[in-house]
Amino acid sequence: MWSKNLSMGMGKPIPPPPSDPEDYTVEFDGPDDPLHPYNWTTSTKLFISILVCSGTYIVALTSAIFSPAVKSASKEFGVSSEVGTLATALYVLGFASGPVIWAPASELRGRKWPLTIAMLLGGIFTIASAVAKDIQTLIICRFFAGLCGASQLTVVPGVLADIYDNTYRGVAISVYALTVFGGPSTAPFTGGFIAASSLGWRWTLYIPAFLSFVNGFISLFFLQETYAPCILIEKATKIRRQTHNWAIHARHDRVEFDLRHLVDKYFTRPLKMLVTEPIIFLVSLYMSFIYGLVYCLLGAYPYVFEEIYGMAPGVSDLPFIGLLSGQVLAIGFVLSRHAAYVKRLEKNNNVPVPEWRLTPTLLGAPIFAIGLFWFGWTAFTPKIHWAIPTVAGIFIGFGNVSVFLPCFNYLVDAYLPLAASAVAANIILRSSVAAGFPLFSRQMFENMGVQWAGTLLGCLAVIMIPVPYTFRIYGPWLRRKSKLLEGQEKS
Repeated sequence: MWSKNLSMGMGKPIPPPPSDPEDYTVEFDGPDDPLHPYNWTTSTKLFISILVCSGTYIVALTSAIFSPAVKSASKEFGVSSEVGTLATALYVLGFASGPVIWAPASELRGRKWPLTIAMLLGGIFTIASAVAKDIQTLIICRFFAGLCGASQLTVVPGVLADIYDNTYRGVAISVYALTVFGGPSTAPFTGGFIAASSLGWRWTLYIPAFLSFVNGFISLFFLQETYAPCILIEKATKIRRQTHNWAIHARHDRVEFDLRHLVDKYFTRPLKMLVTEPIIFLVSLYMSFIYGLVYCLLGAYPYVFEEIYGMAPGVSDLPFIGLLSGQVLAIGFVLSRHAAYVKRLEKNNNVPVPEWRLTPTLLGAPIFAIGLFWFGWTAFTPKIHWAIPTVAGIFIGFGNVSVFLPCFNYLVDAYLPLAASAVAANIILRSSVAAGFPLFSRQMFENMGVQWAGTLLGCLAVIMIPVPYTFRIYGPWLRRKSKLLEGQEKS
């Protein structure tokens, strides 16, 4: 019953509701409806995938491209390099804050506008960082640029899930993962050469800002909405205009804005999941270490190849190509397993078993640890050729992606009814951890020595190796014990 205070105006009574609201609710015309994103043309899907993944790459590139310019910027502003490093740390910390804004926006208003608005705003804040007259402005604007960049990390997996079914979604997410890691891996030598050139450090921010604007404006005019409930809203609107039957609506039109529900789904529940769900906590902790190590190397590589090997700025960042090569090889390895995964999926009536996703990590986890030990014990003296620790980066990069990507897919599959909250929990933890690494990584390698700093990181990697092995065996049992999943199934 509605409140007695409601009035239609002019003394008109409240009309009765439609006899059956479902008769006025628009739906897709079956699984083969060309309006559904699954059934869009391959060229349309590819364009959308390239556009949104390039946006993710730009954001990831922007997060690390300023790192080689820290010394120049700090000198200009009269502060220490440690203070200047906050510009990188706070950008990554913005990644941890953004999901609370962009994830609910993408479910209420669709994917297009959160991605487009965030991309353009991120470009504006990056321009503001580039023209900053003091260190405070630079750092604050970098944080807000990172907060906007979180939209790409949060919403793009949703876009790919919108347009690809179980058969091809893994391939699309693999490309997305490469952009997440490829950005910070290509940023150091890109930024290093820019900062060392006549352009100066400010152009390490101007260039990614311009790229953000290009991507944002292309998205504004050419990115199609992919969120199925919002597509049905557009369909209902079109039918209403042609039929003048104003009762016709989409199911998503009935959704009311509930701030308490959104805060619970994207902030309270993710934090609760980190505390109460061992799978979420341990897998996210492992992914945080993997992800954070990329930002740790932003300080370690320049120290090793500039201070120990005596390379010039810019040139000293070229060994990151080894890291990038390993990441590309990991994507190839994960994709090579995809055909076998699809066959198992078909035999299981297209019902995925989350633990199948963890197979690549069984190789990637030990290789990652080997790469860290290799780097630590070959990069401490110029007597060992610089190519040897550079090759270690291939192992580290391979381990990076071959652990991170399967673990990400595992969390989504394991907590499919709560996937949005699981992804939010993962992004909040991993970005918070990664934000801390740039603040101490160089000092750790300087004060402990390269071999012992590398050994410490390698030991941490070894401690983490049992995580995927354990969940590969005991994951189904732990999921059955999950009260959150049990409650979701009952509801």
